[in-house]
Amino acid sequence: MRFIITKQFLFVLIFTLVTTSLSARKVKTGVEMLKAQNFSSIKGKRVGLITNPTGIDRNLQSTVDLFFHSKEFKLVALYGPEHGVRGDYSAGTSVANVKDPDTGLPVYSIYGKTRKPTPEMLEGIDVLVYDIQDIGSRSYTYISSLGLAMEAAAENKIEFVVLDRPNPLGGIKMEGCLTEPEFTSFVSQFPIPYIHGLTVGELATYLNEEGLLANKIKCKLTVIPMKGWKRKMTFEKTGLPWVPSSPHIPHNYSPVFYPVSGILGELYVMSIGVGYTLPFQLFAAEWINADSLSRNMNGLNLPGLQFRPIHFTPYYSVAKDKVVHGVQVYVTDYGKAELSLVQFWVLQESHKLWPDKNVFEMCEKSRLNMFDKVCGTDKVRIEFSKTFRVDSIQQLWKKDIVVFRNKAKRYFLY
Repeated sequence: MRFIITKQFLFVLIFTLVTTSLSARKVKTGVEMLKAQNFSSIKGKRVGLITNPTGIDRNLQSTVDLFFHSKEFKLVALYGPEHGVRGDYSAGTSVANVKDPDTGLPVYSIYGKTRKPTPEMLEGIDVLVYDIQDIGSRSYTYISSLGLAMEAAAENKIEFVVLDRPNPLGGIKMEGCLTEPEFTSFVSQFPIPYIHGLTVGELATYLNEEGLLANKIKCKLTVIPMKGWKRKMTFEKTGLPWVPSSPHIPHNYSPVFYPVSGILGELYVMSIGVGYTLPFQLFAAEWINADSLSRNMNGLNLPGLQFRPIHFTPYYSVAKDKVVHGVQVYVTDYGKAELSLVQFWVLQESHKLWPDKNVFEMCEKSRLNMFDKVCGTDKVRIEFSKTFRVDSIQQLWKKDIVVFRNKAKRYFLY
């Protein structure tokens, strides 16, 4: 059988490749747009910058350096979220107040004893600028820092500017129930779904306009939107460089897997790949038979998902230096996959195979509290524990999405 390449076929192929490439190159982040506008929204002002290593332009120049060397305004202070301004703190480690070695500027910690900038930290500041890459899941602490900083700006009558960046999960997918008030914490700071579908600029506007900041206070908010980003774009489609947003989110596809296993990972009973080379992509334990679990998971025919048996030895964290067995998750159709329910399907099938291994009884009691905080409620755990069946929590997990989506649409920028 001969395959003849026609001129028409070549034209379509070249046109597709060129237009796809041009579309990707057209995505410009908020910091690039601010620079293109000659920093008009912060010109002549004393600026405080909340950022970390993800605050870069397309050429990998740090927003810190870009701001520090600008003649249009004066950068006077930096504020360090989890992992620090320069990314030199591990997960959960308190960030210290230090002097930045490259610029000599004070770095104030907003991840430690202080999580909300104090009046003393904001003294002499005209405007706070936020430039951090989010990963689209509620339990990632950068958006908690965003909201608390907005509150501080409002209380101290300081302007707040968000330099927008893509939601790596795109702007369509939304999953999970809203955080209930009694489960508000730094890993579920606001009543939004677990996968929220908003860029940080859209989220900031939502929080501000919906009265979700403390005492329904509002800050003087400006969002510098991106150019060229579309809601259907996951991060790899933007053509932008990826900087690890934290040690266990090393690749541009890592945010896709964070909601797949991150809730279950809070129990520290199964390895989810943190401590190995595939963070958030695995479910494994010494007592699991990899072939059996893989067969059961694939037998569910979950849309957009496949599983393979895997055996490995974690270098640190859960089951350090022990051989564990389980499944690796493959997302074969992102649009169809329900990411955050995967961990519950794994628990369902594991319980069928090994009913004596109840993960909620195997973990330390303090971890149950963290599991509930990340879920945003204890109802999910309580209901699921009764039967270990996903159908017992599906309605609870999905009940808020339609209302939230309709409300969130008012604040879409793209």
